[in-house]
Amino acid sequence: MLAPEVVLVSDGRGLKQAAPRPITGAGRVARFIIGGIRKAQITLTSDPTVVKGKPALLLHADGELDGVTADPGRGRPHHRPVLRRNPQKLTRVASETPLTLR
Repeated sequence: MLAPEVVLVSDGRGLKQAAPRPITGAGRVARFIIGGIRKAQITLTSDPTVVKGKPALLLHADGELDGVTADPGRGRPHHRPVLRRNPQKLTRVASETPLTLR
């Protein structure tokens, strides 16, 4: 579910396709995501997770980790989700970091 005033910011760092500028509005964001899935002819699945203490989704394209989307913590929840597709950054997301008490 997307808030009506959602703004999607994506980051591929030139290594993966991403939107060149922010996309505003639930309808436009949904069309961008669905259009990308159709164009790439992939099966997209998601798994809930936590990134930097915030709720996030791991996105898998045909079973392979393709991105992560999370609220960066600015403003209202789900108002400005960030879609990260940079493979160099995804290596840090692909594994769990155990937490220990000191």
